[in-house]
Amino acid sequence: MWVLMYVFSYSVSPAATNDKAEWRLRPTVVFQEFSNEERCKAAKSTLEASLSQAGARLKSGLEDLKSLGKADPSQIIIAYNVECLPK
Repeated sequence: MWVLMYVFSYSVSPAATNDKAEWRLRPTVVFQEFSNEERCKAAKSTLEASLSQAGARLKSGLEDLKSLGKADPSQIIIAYNVECLPK
């Protein structure tokens, strides 16, 4: 038995928004069991690609806002880690 574990979090500095406080999503931890290592690694690969694409879209949108003087992508932190672990 294998377990896919992923952790996801993000934060937005007040400098990137009109809000007075920092926005912070506490880390989300998700576990999913798989019957074998191959299936776990396939899911890991798919999940990593999806998280990477989502982050790239977010950064691209923020770059557009930066050009208008509305946001700074360097003030956004997106973090994730995906692992397959034997159970």
